[in-house]
Amino acid sequence: MVNKSKGTKLNIQNVGVLLKPHHVTEYTSVLPNLYSWLKRRKITLHFNIVDQERIEKIFSNKVKGINFLSIKELHNEMDLNISLGGDGTLLGFGRLADRNSAPVLGVNMGNLGFITEYPKSEFFEGLASIIGHKCNYHKIPLFKVQVHKGQKKIFESHFLNDLVINKNDISRMFSLSVENKEEHIYNLSGDGLIISSPIGSTAYSLAAGGPIINPEVSALVLTPICPHSLTHRPIVINDKQLISVKIPSKSEAVMITLDGQEMFEVSSRCCISVIKSHTRHLKLVDNPQRTYFQTLKEKFTHGRRSF
Repeated sequence: MVNKSKGTKLNIQNVGVLLKPHHVTEYTSVLPNLYSWLKRRKITLHFNIVDQERIEKIFSNKVKGINFLSIKELHNEMDLNISLGGDGTLLGFGRLADRNSAPVLGVNMGNLGFITEYPKSEFFEGLASIIGHKCNYHKIPLFKVQVHKGQKKIFESHFLNDLVINKNDISRMFSLSVENKEEHIYNLSGDGLIISSPIGSTAYSLAAGGPIINPEVSALVLTPICPHSLTHRPIVINDKQLISVKIPSKSEAVMITLDGQEMFEVSSRCCISVIKSHTRHLKLVDNPQRTYFQTLKEKFTHGRRSF
């Protein structure tokens, strides 16, 4: 469930910027403009240290007052972070958020972008409003994923959108056992399973036949991928309980993928657990000019990609 904050006045002196990996040309105008815009307001600009080389290419003349920090430092030492990219850029950064992380302004630099609240045409207008007035943001919970083999924990991470369990090679049916803390939910045979948050319900889960879930609903959706049974349909469940997915003893290894970005191989006899984190969330700045259902109608009608 998304929790909305009341208007908060941010004392913004340091701003971090996150960029899409490997891209340079689309930032050649917006970043110098952003630097000048912030400098006039006596705000210091910071970037991820891994972006230093391409930032120096964009700013051909060495610019004073730009700093390079680690992801952790951007989360915990900034007053505001700006994600300049698409949903993937925001997810990659937001998945590492904790309770002390600064709010994030998501700016969509591409075409689709569902959770990035601001289109690039409204970027500076929105930033001016945040700096000059109170800022509203909503807290998106992270979901913790652990993999155990026997009593030993072999993996732990988090997701915002979804966890996908499938094969990484030629498509072949396999089986899973899904249960919560209280009871067995079902045994599933097919190409895999998507465990999606409400925020992620408009992503892979939707493409696989899952429902759209309003972010204000406290839920997870279990969406089978090509199930080998007509009775295995998507199920919406309460997000307060621990969900366990067990890999049978005779199964080949499967892959888990978090937010389409982080992968881990899981062998037979392992147990994958998912539970909502009570200590970690992403603070995402609201765009007061947009509503959830307005975004739904706009993105699914006009969000066609060009090839």
